[in-house]
Amino acid sequence: MRDLVDSGLLNENNECAVIVAHPDDETLWAGGLMLMHPEVKWTVVTLCRKSDHDRAPKFFKALERLNAVGFMADLDDGPEQTPLDNSEVQKTITELLPSNRFDLIITHSTSGEYTRHLRHEETAKAVLALWNSDRLFADELWTFAYEDGNRKYLPRAIKDADLLVGLNDEIWWKKYDIITRIYGFSKDSFEAKTTPKEEAFRCFKALC
Repeated sequence: MRDLVDSGLLNENNECAVIVAHPDDETLWAGGLMLMHPEVKWTVVTLCRKSDHDRAPKFFKALERLNAVGFMADLDDGPEQTPLDNSEVQKTITELLPSNRFDLIITHSTSGEYTRHLRHEETAKAVLALWNSDRLFADELWTFAYEDGNRKYLPRAIKDADLLVGLNDEIWWKKYDIITRIYGFSKDSFEAKTTPKEEAFRCFKALC
């Protein structure tokens, strides 16, 4: 299993992009990592909810806590989960990002973090396509590594992931506070109950 310290990608002045489907995904799945490394230059983009007058302002307040800058798009996020065209998702990502070069990119897994949200899967596939075709450049790409046993339990870290990051109580409470107080999810909500105390990632290195 990989050692976080040895990765060398989370140092001062390193530029890291977190590309997610929804505002709150950045906090749920990688917020602890971000809080542990405020020295990193974090950029967060979310593909949905720009016109959501409730969620959008909360996203930017969350980013203040995470010491990050961010950008939003407004791709369809209706409950019917109508599939999006991959090229449209790719185009949205490239238009949102202020640069196409980062030290590290973090995004969803192609199988999502729970059963199931199509937008998570589509985001991952689009990011991977951009990275593999050299339209996004980064030394490494990490994908969230969580599963819910096909809805048998709340999402949790995959134990054989390449990187597992345990959160101490202080970091976890800061993360939980963003979910409950800034985003406003109740203590009985899926999001609050899920908020992982251990974050997990699959790690991929660029071929050149």
